[in-house]
Amino acid sequence: MMKIDELAHYRKHQVFEELERYVHFYETFATAVATFVTIGTNQYIFNIDSYLYSSIQGTLESIRNILWNGKISDAYTLLRKYYDSAIVNVYINLYLRDHCSIENFVVDKVNDWLKNNRKLPEYKEMVRYIKKHAELAPINRLFEQDNRYQAIRDRCNDHTHYNCFDNILLNISEVFVQNRSLTLDRLGVDLTDLFILHLSYIFFLNAHYMSSSDYVDHLECGMTPPSDSEYWVAPFVQETFDEILKKHRPDLADLIKANTSMHLA
Repeated sequence: MMKIDELAHYRKHQVFEELERYVHFYETFATAVATFVTIGTNQYIFNIDSYLYSSIQGTLESIRNILWNGKISDAYTLLRKYYDSAIVNVYINLYLRDHCSIENFVVDKVNDWLKNNRKLPEYKEMVRYIKKHAELAPINRLFEQDNRYQAIRDRCNDHTHYNCFDNILLNISEVFVQNRSLTLDRLGVDLTDLFILHLSYIFFLNAHYMSSSDYVDHLECGMTPPSDSEYWVAPFVQETFDEILKKHRPDLADLIKANTSMHLA
């Protein structure tokens, strides 16, 4: 069993601070995008993504709580769920854009899923759809410069299916495992890479999700919005863009800035 001083040191790991940051981001993001009604379904009263971001917030909170108790393999299993959620989010946005039109306003494949009458395609099929999509070619080229995301998927699967005996031990806080700290370091890096993957795709596809509330706030108060205020970026988005994307993946940050009308600094 971890000694008291070892447990205290474990719980001071940077990954816990990162998880708090990402939980707070998704909580704020879910509220910010809620007013953008999803087009392509007959469920007019809500934004699908808002609910998904709240669900991701819950998954990250679960990862934090499980890690707090030393269950690293279980945390990796939930990290795979986070990965899946990001892919589902990107796929649905792409599929609706591709298939929604005046002649086909309701996209049955997604609409039936919302009504619990149909499953989404398997993970691999959704990934293929994303990777082959012409609109995403510039960002996919950057993601495919190395194999980090396949490696993350492999690590998640190894922990989920106990493909290594050490992964069993990493789920037992009472057992000494020499590489426990290194695995926690690795999980922190994987978590940040997945956060970057998700936000990069969404900011690239749905630039308006970055917008501040200033434009709407002025209209609701009966005031004329400042010039170009519809392109102003929400402070929490700009902060995340600066401290996460710019810091860890400046190539992705530059691409997103070059392909949006939003006033990203």
